[in-house]
Amino acid sequence: MPRRCPSLTGINVKTFHCTHCQHLVFFENIRCLNCGHALAYLPDRNLMAAVQQSEDGLWRYEGPGGQDQAYRLCANYDRENVCNWAVSQEDAQTLCRSCRLTHVIPDLTLPGNSFAWYRLEVAKRRLVYTLLGFGLPVAGKNDVTDPNDTGVEFQFLEDPASGDGRRVLTGHDNGLITINVAEADDVRREQQRQLQKEQYRTLLGHFRHEIGHYYWDRLIKVGPRLEPFRQVFGDERADYQLALQKHYQKGPPPRWENNFISAYATCHPWEDWAESWAHFMHMTDALETAAAVGLSLKPKRPDEPSMKTPTNPLSPRVHNFDRMVEDWLPLTYVLNNLNRGLGLADSYPFVLSPPVIEKLRFIHDTIYLGADPAAAKASAGPDAMAVGSAAGGTAAGAATGGAAMAGNVGS
Repeated sequence: MPRRCPSLTGINVKTFHCTHCQHLVFFENIRCLNCGHALAYLPDRNLMAAVQQSEDGLWRYEGPGGQDQAYRLCANYDRENVCNWAVSQEDAQTLCRSCRLTHVIPDLTLPGNSFAWYRLEVAKRRLVYTLLGFGLPVAGKNDVTDPNDTGVEFQFLEDPASGDGRRVLTGHDNGLITINVAEADDVRREQQRQLQKEQYRTLLGHFRHEIGHYYWDRLIKVGPRLEPFRQVFGDERADYQLALQKHYQKGPPPRWENNFISAYATCHPWEDWAESWAHFMHMTDALETAAAVGLSLKPKRPDEPSMKTPTNPLSPRVHNFDRMVEDWLPLTYVLNNLNRGLGLADSYPFVLSPPVIEKLRFIHDTIYLGADPAAAKASAGPDAMAVGSAAGGTAAGAATGGAAMAGNVGS
């Protein structure tokens, strides 16, 4: 089992307040609209802080203990305006913990790519935030060409301008995650969603899906969890390329919803794991937010879904998968109905069947407990729940086709 990063958990941080005036601020903000102070997220403190530059050129935040630690703004905050994180003074890196994982950025000479890069980095920061909350190892590669380097890095590539039909495939290859820049364009991503007949496709979902492949290599591939994985997800030694070909030619098997979180999950155990991993991250993020804002449901009728304010699933004192599932049904009930009231599609148009719940439990236990799923407590709740999930339903693998690139901001 790889060495874990220090966990940044235990505090409800999905609601942020300016440390100067206590005005409500959001994870993507760079300035408090109430008092005008610059804001920066401090990963080592799990804090969205009002910061001021001192005479020594370093930044310190306003609030208890704020003068005890100095920071530099991430170079992509200071120079490129695509980040809002800070770097501790003791850290020799000029880029924050998220931006330093980017190996290749889009070609910024092309129209729209600066905004695309911003959106890609926003999604990646949310990904990294949750991974740090899990306490998982989050480190870049020292050498992307070294097959023994166990770090993770991202490259944001574009389809070639030659028009020869070649495409950059979003995917994972030995810790190098490729995201097609087109996924940052809502219109083009929606076109792909309809073309692939997917129920759900988001930029953040792509990041969560592909990082699932990475952590399969880190947490499952070599170690005691491999055989239990095969019992839950199937044998990953099945021919991957043949499985993909069969899936795209014939589609998912009948009644796939009884055993899988998505149609794409049916094609191979690796994709089943990655789709389920992405869904577990979706659950964690949404439940953490619900806990932070104190969301509860108190219906007028006893036969309607009710919910006490969820516990923060990232709190090291909680880590209760059954409680997560118990809270998930009423939360998705209200999310889906709110969306319908706004004329939007369901937030979570998926079904959690008992086999899917056990796959999610396996992922939970892999992250937190390292327990054998055969010994885990049987899942509570109804036989099937109308809930939702999603991940990017694209084939994992190395990017194909060339793309113009500008700059290398990897560590």
